[in-house]
Amino acid sequence: MIGTMVTVTVDRPLGSRHPKYKNMYYPVNYGYIEGVMAPDGEEQDAYIVGVHKAVGEFTGRVIAIVHRLDDVEEKWVVAPENISFSEKEIMEKIWFQEQYFKSEIRMQL
Repeated sequence: MIGTMVTVTVDRPLGSRHPKYKNMYYPVNYGYIEGVMAPDGEEQDAYIVGVHKAVGEFTGRVIAIVHRLDDVEEKWVVAPENISFSEKEIMEKIWFQEQYFKSEIRMQL
């Protein structure tokens, strides 16, 4: 999947709050890839990094996969084409949510 172009439907735009956990603020756009099923049986979730405004939909490249060691979910990290981030930079951007899980980031070398 890493390197694949995907379209993310954003249901939690940058600047919004989690619908159930109101103290969780989204510093990045977050959504799902319609029609792609994830290990949890739901559509694949994705963080969008490198986009600095709220969007409703975004097409970009999968640059990393966040594998949760203590959960059945994986999250994809999607960025604009030709923009890259280090593992550390990605974790800083998604820490707001991943801090609650034991996660590892898989990236293409």
